[in-house]
Amino acid sequence: MRRTRILTAVLALAAGLLAGSPPALAADTAQDVSITADTYTWKNARIDGGGFVPGIVFNRKERNLAYARTDIGGAYRWQQSSKAWTPLLDSVGWDDWGHTGVVSLASDSVDPDRVYAAVGTYTNSWDPGNGAVMRSADRGASWQKTDLPFKLGGNMPGRGMGERLAVDPNRNSVLYLGAPGGKGLWRSTDSGASWSQVANFPNVGNYVQDPSDTSGYASDNQGIVWVTFDESTGTAGSATRTIYVGVADKDNAVYRSTDAGATWSRVAGQPTGYLAHKGVLDAANGYLYLAYSDKGGPYDGGKGRLWRYATATGTWTDISPVAEADTYYGFSGLTVDRQKPGTVMATAYSSWWPDTQIFRSTDSGGTWTKAWDYTSYPDRANRYTMDVSSSPWLTWGANPSPPEQTPKLGWMTEALEIDPFDSNRMMYGTGATIYGTEDLTKWDSGGRFTVRPMVQGLEETAVNDLASPPSGAPLLSALGDVGGFRHTDLAKVPSMMFTQPNFTTTTGLDFAETNPNTFVRVGNLDSGPHIAFSTDNGANWFAGTDPSGVSGGGTVAAAADGGRFVWSPAGAGVQYTTGFGTSWQASSGIPAGAVVESDRVDPKVFYGFKSGKFYISSDGGATFTASTASGLPSGDSVRFKALPGTKGDVWLAGGATDGAYGLWHSTDAGATFTKLSGVEQADTIGFGKAATGASYQTLYTSAKIGGVRGIFRSTDKGATWTRINDDAHRWGWTGAAITGDPRVYGRVYVSTNGRGVVYGDTSDAGGGSDPTPTPTGACTVTYKVTNQWADGFQAEVRLANTGSSAWNGWSLGWSFADGQRITQLWNAEYTQSGSAVTARNVGWNGGVAAGSSVSFGFTGSWSGTNARPAAFKLGEQTCTVV
Repeated sequence: MRRTRILTAVLALAAGLLAGSPPALAADTAQDVSITADTYTWKNARIDGGGFVPGIVFNRKERNLAYARTDIGGAYRWQQSSKAWTPLLDSVGWDDWGHTGVVSLASDSVDPDRVYAAVGTYTNSWDPGNGAVMRSADRGASWQKTDLPFKLGGNMPGRGMGERLAVDPNRNSVLYLGAPGGKGLWRSTDSGASWSQVANFPNVGNYVQDPSDTSGYASDNQGIVWVTFDESTGTAGSATRTIYVGVADKDNAVYRSTDAGATWSRVAGQPTGYLAHKGVLDAANGYLYLAYSDKGGPYDGGKGRLWRYATATGTWTDISPVAEADTYYGFSGLTVDRQKPGTVMATAYSSWWPDTQIFRSTDSGGTWTKAWDYTSYPDRANRYTMDVSSSPWLTWGANPSPPEQTPKLGWMTEALEIDPFDSNRMMYGTGATIYGTEDLTKWDSGGRFTVRPMVQGLEETAVNDLASPPSGAPLLSALGDVGGFRHTDLAKVPSMMFTQPNFTTTTGLDFAETNPNTFVRVGNLDSGPHIAFSTDNGANWFAGTDPSGVSGGGTVAAAADGGRFVWSPAGAGVQYTTGFGTSWQASSGIPAGAVVESDRVDPKVFYGFKSGKFYISSDGGATFTASTASGLPSGDSVRFKALPGTKGDVWLAGGATDGAYGLWHSTDAGATFTKLSGVEQADTIGFGKAATGASYQTLYTSAKIGGVRGIFRSTDKGATWTRINDDAHRWGWTGAAITGDPRVYGRVYVSTNGRGVVYGDTSDAGGGSDPTPTPTGACTVTYKVTNQWADGFQAEVRLANTGSSAWNGWSLGWSFADGQRITQLWNAEYTQSGSAVTARNVGWNGGVAAGSSVSFGFTGSWSGTNARPAAFKLGEQTCTVV
């Protein structure tokens, strides 16, 4: 459940970075853009996990020192004091985004301060850069990097095999790295600073998942897949004599050197017909254990075996826990108990249904027990209990029929490790989390061990879209694989992802600006609708109806008042509907695949963009007209948004390095655009609460400004910019989405491709409490109840400046006569004491020119009668009630 998401994301990314032909550039403005810096605190909106963890590595010398690698989201170090993971590769920058994919990790057991990571996400054209080996002498707090002359594939097929990177346990200046793509075996003799190919290694591998794949993704040779040292054949300071190497070759899977890598030979008598995913050596007993599968994983695998090789005698023994005919999976996860030699465990990594399986032997593979067995089919007896209270979404909200259970023990379980210092602690990776136990030996005594998520701090979702409405939950997200979440508290894991329906990947979401209880989201689903709606701010959802031909989510826009929606799905042209999508009609004048957005003030106005053209609809999405604006990016790596509170105010970001690229602004609903001269590149645009005294909302972008790539903020409409991240917080690619928080000045939510939702808070006091506004001049108020039900109602208030001077902030007060209580209010801040209510501007809508107006809305409760307020005061001035 990773590949679809990542392929979609990286294809879009590759298009943004590599494609496009140069159109005529828009005229630059004569802005003088200056750049300053701000100190931000960065955290994750907690989800805990969300992606595939293909590798876990314990240090063999120091207790509680462990690392985890992810396929796209970097590497992590375990912190025993907090039982949480610390990210180690957040410093990877935009140009090296592929280095967030970690194909292998190695922790030095001679010097535990040293750790190594082999990085690179794709071996085909999707990743324009080569791989590298990162080395650290302070446990990943800082890194040095050596670039390699070939690519590595942290998110390629076969990524759960390994570890491909290994440190000699006797002479720790020597490392080996197995390469894909026919590049062979590589060695470093200077602690990873330089690398050279082992020229006499006899086999570069030949296994490919799908030779017919023209993209190069599934047709790449998976190469050299693991390296294991026999530490008993060396002494401290001298190179280990015996080294085993696994090769992706079903007929020649295991090679050995007995002279410290000078010569190599195929191990005689080895089994054939399978790939050796792992090779783990128990030096105390002289056994090399091997986990075999007929496929490279991590998704596929229909047959498998476990073998034991006696290093002293050369004897091979099939120790598989089940007959070959009874396997419908391959073996991959493999570990031994260093405290209890002879205890070995393995996983059936590709057993998707009804569950993964874990096997355990305490007699070197002579006999085995299973984590679960059938009693009388379909009933199961488990040796474990599952406690996912810390990450309750791991149940997926499912209610499966036996023999399936929820939460599952796992899937894609290629990482499995027993703590070398603690026989009771085991961790294993799945496609969504890290699970673990601290009472594993209950397995042997007949008790039930407890499996819990051990994943706090490890955030591995790919983010497609973000929304921070003016009221309700502060953050809703559109994510790959796990759909998305509604965060009511950024520091807590939400209880469940979006359900009803549960998209495998949510591609876009939006809310009605003046009625933020109304949300819409679209996404991918193997069968079922691709659109869903909410009328309670995303707390609960119901499915819409797809128009004919829809095959994927695409993008979607909600009208400002929530009364209609425009949808640009995959597989069909742009569509529009009134109500909640029970009947769709084709929009005219706009091409299929266009990105769509809504005006945040006028509910009839929608916008679109496709291939260098901007489109406008003023009839609710029924018809679109192409703007005459020129010089916009010719490709489709473009994201744009309309500003809340101001009709026709549109910002557009995007482009490619070989054409138009940057940030554009329109104040006439897209009829014309002006390019900001000081922004060299920009990929996202978002808005947040205005700074104190500012008349315009704060802008946020992932961009290149002043020659520097980063996350930037502007409080003056783009005239000046502040870089708000630093070189330690770059998170690779951040080009999918960004949004400020309309209620908290300086807070920004940033999308990543594998590090989850990152949010930052500023140390800048520019968003402190606004002074009480004292506008002067005449005013009128229109108060309208727009909906009413048994015990509640919804109302809209429009405040107009009918005087001759502009307001820079406003405060409107009134009293309810019948005990009404406001339950939620948007586009303003409010307080209520008894019957008295005061509503104040939220920053971005504080400036009201003479002759202009501002609106806000709310929901409330009532009983008996629901009379309208009789009087309204702007500060101390009474307004005319219309």
